[in-house]
Amino acid sequence: MATIPWLVDVLRSAGVQVVVEGDWLNRMRPGSFDPIGVLWHHTAATSSASNPHPALNICINGRSDLPGPLCQALVDYHGVFHVISAGRCNHAGTARASGPIPAGDGNTMLIGWEIDYNGVSQEMTAAQYNASVAATAAVLKQLGKDSSYARGHRETSTTGKIDPSFIDLNVMRSDVAAKMAGGPAWSSIVDNATAGRFTASTNWGTSSYSGQRYGGDYRFADPVLASDAAWYKFNVPAAGNYRVDAWWPANAGYNASTPYIIATSSGNQTVHVDQRVTGGQWRILGTFALPAGDANRVAVSRWSSAPGLIIADAVRLTRV
Repeated sequence: MATIPWLVDVLRSAGVQVVVEGDWLNRMRPGSFDPIGVLWHHTAATSSASNPHPALNICINGRSDLPGPLCQALVDYHGVFHVISAGRCNHAGTARASGPIPAGDGNTMLIGWEIDYNGVSQEMTAAQYNASVAATAAVLKQLGKDSSYARGHRETSTTGKIDPSFIDLNVMRSDVAAKMAGGPAWSSIVDNATAGRFTASTNWGTSSYSGQRYGGDYRFADPVLASDAAWYKFNVPAAGNYRVDAWWPANAGYNASTPYIIATSSGNQTVHVDQRVTGGQWRILGTFALPAGDANRVAVSRWSSAPGLIIADAVRLTRV
């Protein structure tokens, strides 16, 4: 049986914070282990700043129906990698073919990260995502594989697994590829207070009420059946595909169907988001083809039939 005793050193060399959990070099399941890729999961446990790794004990010791270890590493709320095993773990089960990963024994073929968040009412934190991207890039380099060998459990599962929830796995692979190439890729943030980059009519108020805001304040307006858009201007360096992320503070009194307009190479595209929830973090609106040049690229429109304030806070573009 092969093992990966290099795992801790590779993670630390990539700048990932590591905690070694006991005798990780000898904690493993019987059977073959010859990994060719990395598989992302979520634990279904609710983590927090004060309880950052609620599923750690289960991942080490297993459950009544599934003996541990259940992953090579658990990624806690703060993005810390708790390394559990250098060998085979019960995390993937039988795999269906996905990308370059063939059908077969997933526990043999794949190194598993269990990212500790519940995946239903909770997304992974930015720290978890960034650490998992860095770790995946470093491990795939060690294995001599490209970013297509990073998969999500929902892509390989034969039993309908949904993990990891709330992330675009194609974007994840693009981010891993950028990290492997020495990234980060070009990225730019425009906040509502960025000089010369944000425009809105006098119908938009200014507030610092929510602690989930990006920067010192954000803009708000009532919904109307008219656009009256707040625009974010970006100097896009070259025509290409760009991921668009938005940041808003969430509140039960905010709008459930806020329109974001993206001015793409083929015309405007609109994405609706629920600003009552998942605030205080970057949320992916999608990946779009954008032309080069300095122009208004993203807008928040007031045109919504849903009740509640429309919020315009910050927008980020990242080339993928």
